[in-house]
Amino acid sequence: MNSAGSVRVSELAVCLSLFEVGSTTLFLMGGEAKQDAWLAMLIGAFAGLLLLIIHLFIHHLEPELDLFLLLKRYMGKILGTVVCFSFIGYFAYEASRNLRDLSEVTTLTLLNKTPMWLISVISLLVVANTVRYGYRVLFLICMILFPVIVFGYVLISILIPATGLFHTELSLPVLENGWGNIFKAAIPEIISFPFGQVVLFLVFYPYARKGKNLNKVVIIAYIATAVSLTFINQLIIFVMGPDIAMFSTLPLLQTVQLIDMTEVLERMDALFTLLLFLGLGIKIAFFFQGAVIGLERITGASYRRWILPVGFTVYGLSFLSPNFTEHLQVGRGITLIYSSPIFQVFLPLILLIVILIKKRMKTNK
Repeated sequence: MNSAGSVRVSELAVCLSLFEVGSTTLFLMGGEAKQDAWLAMLIGAFAGLLLLIIHLFIHHLEPELDLFLLLKRYMGKILGTVVCFSFIGYFAYEASRNLRDLSEVTTLTLLNKTPMWLISVISLLVVANTVRYGYRVLFLICMILFPVIVFGYVLISILIPATGLFHTELSLPVLENGWGNIFKAAIPEIISFPFGQVVLFLVFYPYARKGKNLNKVVIIAYIATAVSLTFINQLIIFVMGPDIAMFSTLPLLQTVQLIDMTEVLERMDALFTLLLFLGLGIKIAFFFQGAVIGLERITGASYRRWILPVGFTVYGLSFLSPNFTEHLQVGRGITLIYSSPIFQVFLPLILLIVILIKKRMKTNK
């Protein structure tokens, strides 16, 4: 795991983009803002961009150190280790939430008579096997899947207007209820999910080749992904209207199911389900990999030794909620509002301040 500089910057940017897409299309983001969900998405994306710039600045200050090594060096052995373990727990928990999403979607759309525990086991085995070969293989898989995922979402974005499902008037009037609802929808929920989750890439930035415009490429990839997600999210409003979309369990899937070009294209929901599985699988794998790398950094033991313990932890955490409704409520309540901002905003800011103070003290000496 010490092959620093072995990943192209373009590969890192593609992985960040796919990670951002992940499970985002599973939900209607900014539903509380109704037809102005696109404004809530853009505000959340802008705030997420500021966080990304902070993360990149931290990396710029210490380009050879990943998140866990930074915490150990600048927060001291004891406090640094405690914060490292908290980040590992956060990554494992986020992996478990995505695993539950994947299992629930599989049960709802394809395998409604297959036990959820079995779907989770099979999914986790595939992810764990990918993680076992290290981050390099995970990055290569993302590069292979990237054209497939881009093609799928572009096709969906073209077919919805082409089949007459597109009604722009459903996004009017703009700012009907003012900016209050928009900011309420964006902060902290949309910042926490999906945009703030790029804090995970503080683990992976040191693996990128140096002197290759990392900041520029990553920021461009982030902005392109954010704009694409905003448009795809607004497609749901254009088709279903804000009131119906808010109460839909899988809004984009239901939107895609309406696409019907007789004798040419039918059952587009199968394509979207495949895209969703790929996105969820990638997100689980990155969070899983982040947790495993963290344990390697803290203990010094080979990361492969931690794959089984992390796998069991992720599997167990995925069943914390007894049903999908409660799983979603916990995610939108406790996770997005309370725990995520600690790891995405609060701790990175403290880390940045500590690094700057210690570097200044060292310079003065």
